[in-house]
Amino acid sequence: MALALCLQVLCSLGGWLSLYISLCRLTKHRSYEWSCRLVTFTHGVLSIGLSAYIGFIDGPWPFTHPGSPNTPLQVHVLCLTLGYFIFDLGWCIYFQSEGALMLAHHTLSILGIIMALVLGESGTEVNAVLFGSEITNPLLQMRWFLRETGHYHSFTGDVVDFLFVALFTGVRIGVGARLLYCEMVSPKPKWFVKVGGVAMYAVSWCFMVSIWRFAWRKSIKKYHAWRSRRSEEWQRKCNGHVKTHSPRLAPDNGLG
Repeated sequence: MALALCLQVLCSLGGWLSLYISLCRLTKHRSYEWSCRLVTFTHGVLSIGLSAYIGFIDGPWPFTHPGSPNTPLQVHVLCLTLGYFIFDLGWCIYFQSEGALMLAHHTLSILGIIMALVLGESGTEVNAVLFGSEITNPLLQMRWFLRETGHYHSFTGDVVDFLFVALFTGVRIGVGARLLYCEMVSPKPKWFVKVGGVAMYAVSWCFMVSIWRFAWRKSIKKYHAWRSRRSEEWQRKCNGHVKTHSPRLAPDNGLG
């Protein structure tokens, strides 16, 4: 069983690495980060779909059955995701592209998935955490691509930012709190699984603080820009009004 799991993880790692190398060759005019983020976007979309199917259709429901034995589909998805996180963590360390918080997130994710695979249980809630963690990932990558291509400061960029902040707050913080509560009050999960859940939720809150600060700064900037435009429009309107009526206010030009 352990050998089969290792083979699945190695195949997953090889697959993500092969995809990255292929993208690097196909987009030679782009940076290595461009190709890596394409891999990240692909994993995000794939993991969202698979984890949503497991949680909402295949089961079991993570809010009522935490600590349940892993299903075969859960094992496959966790192995697929573990291979990706190993690839991405290695890439981040090699290129030194991320800070300590992101590295901590990846490390906790890897340890949590390994723990669920070794125990043969708690794949239900780990899969739910995967869904909550990845649901904002495609938006984050879209934001980066928009910035790289010069289209970030647009209506599309504003929509992506709004959806990202809303989903992160509602799902990772709001729904995540409910999931953590169910995990803590259930007698089935191991104590160290619960500790891992608390650690992942704490990391989400660290991200949340940074995101709210960003959202506040952007909102203030947008508000000041709107005030400035309103002021300019009002001034143009007033100036146009004065210019339009100025001939009538002039003297009779020698007629009187």
